Amino acid sequence: MRQTEDTTERDALITSSIPVVTHIVRETMGRVPSHVSRDDLTSAGLTALVQASKSYDESRGVPFARYAATRVRGAVLDELRGIDWASRSVRRRARDLDATRSQLAGILGRVPSAGEVAQAAGLTLTEIAQNDEDIARAQVLSLQGAQDSSLDDVLPAAGPTPEQLVEHRERLAYLVEAVAELPDRLRIVVSDYFLEERPMADIAAELGVSESRVSQMRAEALVLLRDALNHELDPSRLTPHARPNGSAARRRDAYFAAVASRHAVSTRRPAGVRSLDETA
Repeated sequence: MRQTEDTTERDALITSSIPVVTHIVRETMGRVPSHVSRDDLTSAGLTALVQASKSYDESRGVPFARYAATRVRGAVLDELRGIDWASRSVRRRARDLDATRSQLAGILGRVPSAGEVAQAAGLTLTEIAQNDEDIARAQVLSLQGAQDSSLDDVLPAAGPTPEQLVEHRERLAYLVEAVAELPDRLRIVVSDYFLEERPMADIAAELGVSESRVSQMRAEALVLLRDALNHELDPSRLTPHARPNGSAARRRDAYFAAVASRHAVSTRRPAGVRSLDETA
């Protein structure tokens, strides 16, 4: 009889606290890209709610709604951590292209050109550029999903090791600094297109250029961001400039130096990774 009463009480706790899950999921959906599944987050939250009802100890004096909210938020964050912001096919092609570049570099004794990589991989230059862009987009979306890290800092998580978290946050920090140091118009394109998800036509109208020009600016910005991160974190993957003594190469080097300088200043502050709004 007592077991039946316990089950009834637990069911009542779960039913009365479903709005907590709804609120947390709605709040989270407002901070992540639109492709994140609301149903997946809700399922994770409801599962955590049920588990919370089983482990809840009323004698501790903590209201169940507050106790459950902590568990639900943790479960939603865990679900977000498991998201791969790029599709499997994009990741697989990126790995294949990296392997092709490495093989060609060993054969040629130098960094292969984009045309040589395309020919060896059986792809067009456009397909390779699109894949690089998709990977860069995934990095930016990952940054967007991780901008609100206050809960991430205090809730326990199974998965990434402390070393992996440090490496991940360092990469995000460099990405933030690299975006902040982009030329003004490129920074606007990156922020508006990737983070605010504005239509390209609206960005083109704001900048007074064609949509094709915005597309070119987006590609240019992504190459700069990729090269800035490689310059600081993995120099072996940095592609040498085609004309190392030209003005474009000097501008790129100046950009790298500005990113490194900004990052050096930011790491001396007590706060962690800053948002794009704070760096703009």
